Amino acid sequence: MIQKPERNKGRKKRHLRVRKRVFGTAVRPRLNVFRSSKNIYAQLIDDQTGVTVVAASSLDKGFEEKGTTVDAARAVGELIAKRAIDKGFKSVVFDRGGYIYHGRVQALAEGAREGGLDF
Repeated sequence: MIQKPERNKGRKKRHLRVRKRVFGTAVRPRLNVFRSSKNIYAQLIDDQTGVTVVAASSLDKGFEEKGTTVDAARAVGELIAKRAIDKGFKSVVFDRGGYIYHGRVQALAEGAREGGLDF
């Protein structure tokens, strides 16, 4: 019996390869994206201290009607940008999490840029 390779296994390998170079600091945290089949999550991480500074997801209040769509991802991007600016962060390093820059990941990034984050 031939086994199919797991999709997530390849994504995790790509993510580790990217993480060798992408590093968040206290001044410029890392904007990490995780995409599941039902939701999308974003968080700003200070890798020097290992602390999540700000987080947002499609599970937050007000996202029930949007579900897993590209519109929900854009709204999460705008929300994370608003929360980051409120905490005093304007510039971030984008970490796409091993996903291709397309669809929901791209919409989240564009929403964050529209919200005022620079990356």
